[in-house]
This record gives sequence, C-alpha cells and structure tokens, in this order.
Amino acid sequence: MRPTPMTRDDPFGVYVHWPFCKAKCPYCDFNSHVRHGGIDEGRFLAAYLSELDHFAPRAPGRTVSSIFFGGGTPSLMRPATVATILDAIADHWTVACDAEITLEANPTSVDSENFAGYTLAGVNRLSLGVQALDDASLQELGRQHTAEEALAALTLAKQTFGRVTFDLIYAREGHTLIEWKEELTRALDHAGDHLSLYQLTIEDGTMFATRHAAGSLHVPNSAKASALYNLTQELTEAAGMPAYEISNHARPGSESRHNMLYWRGHDYAGIGAGAHARITEDGAKRALSTIKSPEDWLAQVEVQGHGLASDDALTPQEAAEEYLLMALRLAEGMDLIRLAAIDGRTLDEDRLRTLERDGLVARDGDRLAATPQGRLVLERLILEISA
Repeated sequence: MRPTPMTRDDPFGVYVHWPFCKAKCPYCDFNSHVRHGGIDEGRFLAAYLSELDHFAPRAPGRTVSSIFFGGGTPSLMRPATVATILDAIADHWTVACDAEITLEANPTSVDSENFAGYTLAGVNRLSLGVQALDDASLQELGRQHTAEEALAALTLAKQTFGRVTFDLIYAREGHTLIEWKEELTRALDHAGDHLSLYQLTIEDGTMFATRHAAGSLHVPNSAKASALYNLTQELTEAAGMPAYEISNHARPGSESRHNMLYWRGHDYAGIGAGAHARITEDGAKRALSTIKSPEDWLAQVEVQGHGLASDDALTPQEAAEEYLLMALRLAEGMDLIRLAAIDGRTLDEDRLRTLERDGLVARDGDRLAATPQGRLVLERLILEISA
C-alpha cells in the first residue's frame, strides 16, 4: 500500500466565502455579486452554520490552524456575524491557540469602522484590497476608495490587528517601470510583514476582457510584463520581503499560513456560495465545491444542510497533478517523496537535468523548485515536468 500523504496532524483550514460586494470591479472574475436591494445577513449566517455542521463530521478530530474570510467583501459582514461563525468553528474542531484568522477588507471609511469589532471577534490578520496608490489607477480599476483612504485604512489596521497585508495590481494599462518602482517603493514603506503583488490578467467574462477584445484596453506585452516582474523581485528582496510564492511576499516567518496550506496540498473545509474544499476521507482526497449563485446556494442549504454542487474523489494521478501544480508556485518547491506517496510517480531524470541546466528548476535533496526564471514560464514548466 502507498503511504498516505495526509495525516491528522497536518495543518487544516476553514475558508468562509462572503460573495457580496458594493460594486463589481472590471478585472474581477471571482464569485462576487452586487445586491442593491440588501442582504438578509441573519439568514445567510444560519446557512453558514448549517454547512459547518455538514463538514465537521467529514473531518473529525482535526485542529484548525487557519481560518480565512474571503470574498467578495467580507468586511461588509457585521462583526457579530464573524464572531458567531468563529464560535461555531471552535465548537466543531479544536482551534490552535496561535491560529491565523484572516479577513479581507476594502479600505473605505465605512469598512474601517468595523475593524475594532473584527478583532474583538477573534480576527488577528487583515488583508486590505488596496490595488493601487494613485486615484487615477483606482478609478480605472473600478475601486470605491481613494489612495488617501487606503493609506488611512492601512494605518488604522496596523494599530488594530496583529498582522496586516495588502494587495497591489501592477502591469496595468500604460504602467511604466518608473511608475511601478515609485509605487512599489512607497508601498514597501507602508508594508507590515506581508504584501501580495499581482500582475493584471485579463479574465474571461470580465468587463476588462470585453474592452481588451474590442481594442480599448491595452496591457503590457510579455517582455514589459517580465521586466515589471523582475523589478518587483528586485525591490521586494532588497526590502527583506522576498517572494515565497509567485505573487506573495513576506518577511521570513510571516508567510500566509492559510494560503501555504493550499499550496502545500493540505485539507480545508470551504463554506459559502462558490467555496471550494479539499477533504481526505478513507485515504482519498475529495474535491468539493458549492453552488456559485448566493440565492441558489442559500435555498439548497436550507433544504439539504449544505450547498454542495460537486463532491468528487480525486484519482491518485489527479491528486498528484494538483499537488505538483500548486507546490511549484512556492519558492520552497515540492517534496518529491510526498509526490511519490500520492500516486507512486517518479519524475523523468533526464528531463529534470535539462531543466536544471537551463536554469528553470533547482533541486535540494528531495525538493524540486522552480527558479525565478522558471516561475516566469511556470505553465510551460509544469507541462514539461509532468509530461
């Protein structure tokens, strides 16, 4: 029998998806929805508690090391709602005394008013969706805050929470190396221990995709995007916040525990409309996802106790491919022994030696990692490694 790649002592997380936003950003393809008529928050809370009831017996005896409220815009939730969900999680599982509990927020003055309530509820890490530090870019990105509001919210967040991170988007239309260097340098001056820096991508079904197809939106070509990426690595490393994942930077020891849980292939429960989960049952990794429509999800939960749209056992090959895909995003790379434990595979040595010679991968004992050059062409690299 193959050794199982998961043990009960491995990290375990809970993801809570709040699918509502004040406005839909033109670049966003996340499961987020605008409801101008208002939301029955109490009814949704009851549904979250029902889904927790469903997931708890499927992952018995686990210790929760991280909880993440994502969206959408979770900072539109009342602090009392967040507190009730956290209490329910603690009723179902043991929550580690040092668990990382993150909530995503928009840096508007309205959202900031709830910061104190969130920390009293148990949130100890805030993730702010800043996205840009100039008003013209924020308007182009469809954001509802100004640069001044963003910096004010960031200051308040650092005074309120134990840990704070924020997001920026680069490689925007017309974005120059000089502009990005100034903006990122400014961001690093304000950063705490973590920073997420995403290249703008054109996602199907978004307003930006429509504009791009019509020729009214132009993003940097691959050469310029690579130059912007390289500049990002240079500035963050000099500031002591190197990339530990393609788009995420942290001071050593301050990496996002919840996201590391995803990338290292550990289990997590996911509740709310459009949430995903990975649960190991009877030695098999299961991939679960819930209904995307908030109203349809709510209706099913109220009848069935969960809003699952799919619940499938991954084959060992599928589980191994998923682990390879996720782990190679990390600077630490993947554990080849763990990969072999999932489906018995060993990678082609001749191919690996060629990729090493080309400077795209590096090996350290039983670990294989993409180099900075390799991460620039990660999709192609993964296909080469897994072929």
